[in-house]
Amino acid sequence: MPTLLWFRRDLRLADHPALAAAAADGDTLACFVLDPRLEASAGNRRMQFLGDALRGLRDDLDGRLLVTRGRPDEQIPRIAKEIGASAVHITQDFAPFGKRRDDAVRAALGSVPLVATGSPYLVSPGRITKKDGTPYKVFTPFLSAWRQTGWRKPARSGPGSARWLDPAQAGVRQINIPDPGAGLDLEAGERAAHRAWRAFVDDGLRRYADDRNRPDLAGTSRMSAHLKFGTIHPRTLVADLDLRSSGALAYLRELAFRDFYADVLHHWPASVWRNWNSDFDSIATDTGAEARRRFESWKSGRTGFPLVDAGMRQLHDTGFLHNRVRMVVASFLVKDLHLPWQWGAEWFLDQLVDGDMANNQHGWQWCAGSGTDAAPYFRVFNPITQGAKFDPQGDYIRRWVPELREADDAHLRKGDRPKGYPQAIVDHGAERTEALRRYQGISG
Repeated sequence: MPTLLWFRRDLRLADHPALAAAAADGDTLACFVLDPRLEASAGNRRMQFLGDALRGLRDDLDGRLLVTRGRPDEQIPRIAKEIGASAVHITQDFAPFGKRRDDAVRAALGSVPLVATGSPYLVSPGRITKKDGTPYKVFTPFLSAWRQTGWRKPARSGPGSARWLDPAQAGVRQINIPDPGAGLDLEAGERAAHRAWRAFVDDGLRRYADDRNRPDLAGTSRMSAHLKFGTIHPRTLVADLDLRSSGALAYLRELAFRDFYADVLHHWPASVWRNWNSDFDSIATDTGAEARRRFESWKSGRTGFPLVDAGMRQLHDTGFLHNRVRMVVASFLVKDLHLPWQWGAEWFLDQLVDGDMANNQHGWQWCAGSGTDAAPYFRVFNPITQGAKFDPQGDYIRRWVPELREADDAHLRKGDRPKGYPQAIVDHGAERTEALRRYQGISG
């Protein structure tokens, strides 16, 4: 009997355990259901990356990919019934929305099993716990247990792994794959992911430990969007890491952070929008008209702080933001502007191509001090000194803030501001003191 392979955050054919499981059961129909709820919540660039990845997947399947739109708990049972599927195969989803969606699909399928094989992670959420069975709340001991647990080798799968069915057999109307016309600075799709990874391994990995914090350098792999959409699996990346080198070890640690945050969200699903540490529920944040004006200045990169403005303009123009700069702009929003971290997290999810619920929300909570293993409340990033340290020549700032391209000092350490560049909207020293006052109020 035929099987149905329902693609979600796994838009590839190589190293795909669910594909291997589906193919072992019989002839396979590949499908993707565009959920209007997710479509409405994703920014144009993320939809563009999704669409480009789906077009690449369809080409790799010689056109044998059914793409339809609707609620999965309606569409998946319908397709399964049309082809007489013996089972529906998926990669397991651990995010709160994904788990609710899959529970609804499982119930709607009735006697047809929804079979989950593999996950988007090296070690699936929930597998690593302390000796007493409780989840880790701190990254460092999690990292140790994570490495001891280990992971499987890449699964053997590819375009020829299954006998693919013609989507016309499903009797379901195909839709046009999304193509909003958004510009991307990153090519999508499985083939592009492998090309980018090979280039990084050949030329960037050995320098990664030193260069990864430098936004002025091409020091990162740019794999985050590919991992978000599953156009490559982290097992594929790890298989190329020589862990005798500092660059490879540093890269593996970042993959561990990805698994850690997914594990945190799995155990504390409410932390997607609420403080993981409920003590922070009482902290005072600004939400009035002036706060909204400052928020708009932050979003548009018009704060008068060069590194913050460079980062926010890069985000707006490309849908990408270097991780070091993400921390700086997040700290600025929470601790200099005293705005709710949820405002920034929501804006990031709207703008980022790699917007991932677990990474994004818990990265923000790390900066806000309200999450697991969070930065201590007294750690307030100084955007000027951060810029001088990690963008020493000001090349990153000059690229994204044209008003400062001719400035002798792009960091404006002496305060001389070129015409047309805004004045600082706050005094960092004063706001740092105010942030500490607010945080000390809840810590006591």
